[in-house]
Amino acid sequence: MSVNPVLNFEIDKSSLKYIGKGLKRPECILAEADGTLWSADARGGVVRLVNGSQELITQKVSGHFESAGSEADRYLKGTLPNGLAFASNGEFLISNFGTDRLELMSRDGSSKVLADSIDGEPIGKVNFVLRDSKDRIWITVSTRIKNWMQALRTDLADGYIARLEGGTFRIVADGFRFTNEIRFDAKEEFLYVVETTGGCISRLRVDCNGRLSDREVFGPSRLGKGAWPDGIAFDAYGNLWGTLVYSDKLFVLTPQGDLRVLLDEGDPEKVDALERAFLENRVTEKELFATGQGIAPWMASVTFGGCDLKTVYIGSLKGERIPYFRAPVAGLPMVHW
Repeated sequence: MSVNPVLNFEIDKSSLKYIGKGLKRPECILAEADGTLWSADARGGVVRLVNGSQELITQKVSGHFESAGSEADRYLKGTLPNGLAFASNGEFLISNFGTDRLELMSRDGSSKVLADSIDGEPIGKVNFVLRDSKDRIWITVSTRIKNWMQALRTDLADGYIARLEGGTFRIVADGFRFTNEIRFDAKEEFLYVVETTGGCISRLRVDCNGRLSDREVFGPSRLGKGAWPDGIAFDAYGNLWGTLVYSDKLFVLTPQGDLRVLLDEGDPEKVDALERAFLENRVTEKELFATGQGIAPWMASVTFGGCDLKTVYIGSLKGERIPYFRAPVAGLPMVHW
């Protein structure tokens, strides 16, 4: 195998470029082969970014979205599109972290609810949605606790993964510590799972029927101090790129599981204060919202795009624009590519 292209790669912050302005919580980003970007937006929908222009497309859905007041309220009340994926017909699958449901939105904004319960119980905090090459839809639920900030604990593992089967979502793996983004490797032999409060990446073997087994931690058991992993994406070499949200870091795990930090934008004192509160199970809004700074405050996701899939876009929870840079290797194409 050739030399891993990320081993000697450094990011020059002065060469970073940005796209978008006035965005609201551009957590998840989808890229299309024609150069169009779609970003989740806290106003309830997605923003289309193409050729220097942007357009907000809000969801037209029955029901009332409660308005948010303070910054903390915005993460606890009303609509909050989080993870995005393209359905097979090009519509948007939206995991709505605010309404606690999986939604389907057409490109004109018309929306409907696909799931808001599992086994007769509320579905919980739906975080991410992913479609595989067999057109199966997978979702992650971070926690069953309504106020997700109360789930930022070391002793809680109530997150799960569900898959759509026969028109109904079924839980296929359980017991995760704040389940976040999930990704398949190139052959869809393993499903990689972000455990945010676990501070690690887990993976499970996937059989031909989509059954999951042999759960294990991939890479370090903890991705460093202040490690709250959020978004991940594979490149074509097999490296797993990811973000650490509250400490604002961009990292890479090699196919062997070795860790490299490419960007560190966090405030060490504020990250330390949150770390102490977390380890003592006493996280409050004060410690949490004090963090988040740099090029993409509360760095949340990684997306490969551009015609050659070598442009890397960084999503964030507090940012109002999207930074991007050129990678030394192309991203692994998503199923919609």
